[in-house]
Amino acid sequence: MNPSNEPMDALDSLPLRERQVVDLVYSLHEATATQIQQGLEIELSNSAVRAMLVRLEEKGVLRHRIDGPRYLYQAVVPKDAVRVSALRRVVGTFFDNSAASAASALLGMSDKLSDTELDALEAMIAKARAEGR
Repeated sequence: MNPSNEPMDALDSLPLRERQVVDLVYSLHEATATQIQQGLEIELSNSAVRAMLVRLEEKGVLRHRIDGPRYLYQAVVPKDAVRVSALRRVVGTFFDNSAASAASALLGMSDKLSDTELDALEAMIAKARAEGR
Protein backbone atom coordinates (compact mmCIF):
# COMPACT_ATOMS: atom_id res chain seq x y z
CA MET A 1 0.00 0.00 0.00
CA ASN A 2 1.23 3.49 -0.77
CA PRO A 3 2.01 5.18 2.57
CA SER A 4 0.46 8.44 1.37
CA ASN A 5 -2.91 6.64 1.07
CA GLU A 6 -2.83 5.13 4.56
CA PRO A 7 -4.55 8.05 6.36
CA MET A 8 -7.25 8.15 3.65
CA ASP A 9 -7.74 4.38 3.92
CA ALA A 10 -7.98 4.70 7.71
CA LEU A 11 -10.56 7.47 7.31
CA ASP A 12 -12.69 5.30 5.06
CA SER A 13 -12.84 2.49 7.61
CA LEU A 14 -13.57 4.44 10.81
CA PRO A 15 -16.39 3.36 13.12
CA LEU A 16 -19.30 5.81 13.34
CA ARG A 17 -18.30 7.54 16.61
CA GLU A 18 -14.70 8.04 15.47
CA ARG A 19 -15.95 9.36 12.14
CA GLN A 20 -18.12 11.88 14.00
CA VAL A 21 -15.07 13.07 15.94
CA VAL A 22 -13.04 13.47 12.76
CA ASP A 23 -15.92 15.31 11.07
CA LEU A 24 -16.00 17.74 13.99
CA VAL A 25 -12.27 18.33 13.68
CA TYR A 26 -12.71 19.04 9.96
CA SER A 27 -15.53 21.50 10.62
CA LEU A 28 -13.55 23.32 13.33
CA HIS A 29 -10.19 23.06 11.46
CA GLU A 30 -8.57 22.18 14.77
CA ALA A 31 -10.13 21.42 18.12
CA THR A 32 -9.48 20.59 21.74
CA ALA A 33 -10.90 17.49 23.40
CA THR A 34 -13.37 19.71 25.25
CA GLN A 35 -14.62 21.32 22.01
CA ILE A 36 -15.07 17.87 20.51
CA GLN A 37 -16.86 16.59 23.60
CA GLN A 38 -19.25 19.57 23.46
CA GLY A 39 -19.84 19.15 19.71
CA LEU A 40 -20.83 15.49 19.83
CA GLU A 41 -24.52 14.62 19.72
CA ILE A 42 -24.16 12.05 22.49
CA GLU A 43 -22.62 12.49 25.89
CA LEU A 44 -19.13 11.08 26.29
CA SER A 45 -16.79 11.72 29.18
CA ASN A 46 -13.73 13.85 28.56
CA SER A 47 -11.54 10.80 29.20
CA ALA A 48 -13.48 8.78 26.59
CA VAL A 49 -13.01 11.57 24.04
CA ARG A 50 -9.30 11.78 24.84
CA ALA A 51 -8.93 8.01 24.47
CA MET A 52 -10.64 8.21 21.09
CA LEU A 53 -8.30 11.03 20.02
CA VAL A 54 -5.28 8.90 20.95
CA ARG A 55 -6.68 6.02 18.85
CA LEU A 56 -7.27 8.35 15.91
CA GLU A 57 -3.68 9.58 16.16
CA GLU A 58 -2.44 5.98 16.25
CA LYS A 59 -4.47 5.27 13.11
CA GLY A 60 -2.78 8.24 11.43
CA VAL A 61 -6.01 10.18 10.95
CA LEU A 62 -5.38 13.02 13.41
CA ARG A 63 -2.33 14.77 14.80
CA HIS A 64 -1.96 17.32 17.54
CA ARG A 65 0.06 20.35 18.41
CA ILE A 66 0.57 21.75 21.87
CA ASP A 67 -0.61 25.28 22.58
CA GLY A 68 0.23 26.06 26.19
CA PRO A 69 -1.72 23.57 28.30
CA ARG A 70 -4.00 22.52 25.42
CA TYR A 71 -3.68 19.87 22.77
CA LEU A 72 -5.13 21.07 19.47
CA TYR A 73 -6.13 18.26 17.13
CA GLN A 74 -6.21 18.56 13.36
CA ALA A 75 -6.80 16.17 10.50
CA VAL A 76 -3.85 14.64 8.66
CA VAL A 77 -5.58 14.38 5.28
CA PRO A 78 -6.40 17.80 3.77
CA LYS A 79 -10.10 18.65 3.65
CA ASP A 80 -10.04 19.00 -0.15
CA ALA A 81 -8.80 15.42 -0.59
CA VAL A 82 -11.46 14.09 1.77
CA ARG A 83 -14.13 16.12 -0.01
CA VAL A 84 -13.23 14.59 -3.38
CA SER A 85 -13.13 11.08 -1.95
CA ALA A 86 -16.50 11.50 -0.23
CA LEU A 87 -18.10 12.89 -3.37
CA ARG A 88 -16.77 10.00 -5.44
CA ARG A 89 -18.31 7.53 -3.00
CA VAL A 90 -21.67 9.33 -2.99
CA VAL A 91 -21.75 9.69 -6.78
CA GLY A 92 -20.77 6.04 -7.22
CA THR A 93 -23.23 4.73 -4.67
CA PHE A 94 -26.30 6.86 -5.27
CA PHE A 95 -25.92 8.20 -8.81
CA ASP A 96 -24.43 5.24 -10.72
CA ASN A 97 -21.15 7.14 -11.18
CA SER A 98 -22.94 9.96 -13.03
CA ALA A 99 -21.63 13.35 -11.98
CA ALA A 100 -24.38 14.96 -14.09
CA SER A 101 -27.08 13.13 -12.10
CA ALA A 102 -25.45 14.17 -8.84
CA ALA A 103 -25.15 17.79 -9.98
CA SER A 104 -28.80 17.77 -11.05
CA ALA A 105 -29.84 16.48 -7.62
CA LEU A 106 -27.75 19.14 -5.90
CA LEU A 107 -29.27 21.86 -8.03
CA GLY A 108 -32.73 20.52 -7.18
CA MET A 109 -31.94 20.88 -3.46
CA SER A 110 -31.14 24.57 -3.79
CA ASP A 111 -34.08 26.95 -3.45
CA LYS A 112 -32.39 29.78 -5.29
CA LEU A 113 -28.92 30.17 -6.72
CA SER A 114 -27.41 33.62 -6.84
CA ASP A 115 -26.24 35.10 -10.14
CA THR A 116 -22.66 34.68 -8.90
CA GLU A 117 -23.22 30.97 -8.22
CA LEU A 118 -24.88 30.47 -11.60
CA ASP A 119 -22.00 32.28 -13.33
CA ALA A 120 -19.49 30.06 -11.51
CA LEU A 121 -21.37 26.92 -12.58
CA GLU A 122 -21.52 28.10 -16.18
CA ALA A 123 -17.78 28.81 -16.12
CA MET A 124 -17.07 25.32 -14.77
CA ILE A 125 -19.21 23.74 -17.48
CA ALA A 126 -17.46 25.77 -20.17
CA LYS A 127 -14.05 24.78 -18.80
CA ALA A 128 -15.04 21.08 -18.70
CA ARG A 129 -16.21 21.29 -22.33
CA ALA A 130 -12.98 23.01 -23.39
CA GLU A 131 -10.96 20.28 -21.66
CA GLY A 132 -13.02 17.57 -23.34
CA ARG A 133 -14.52 16.20 -20.13
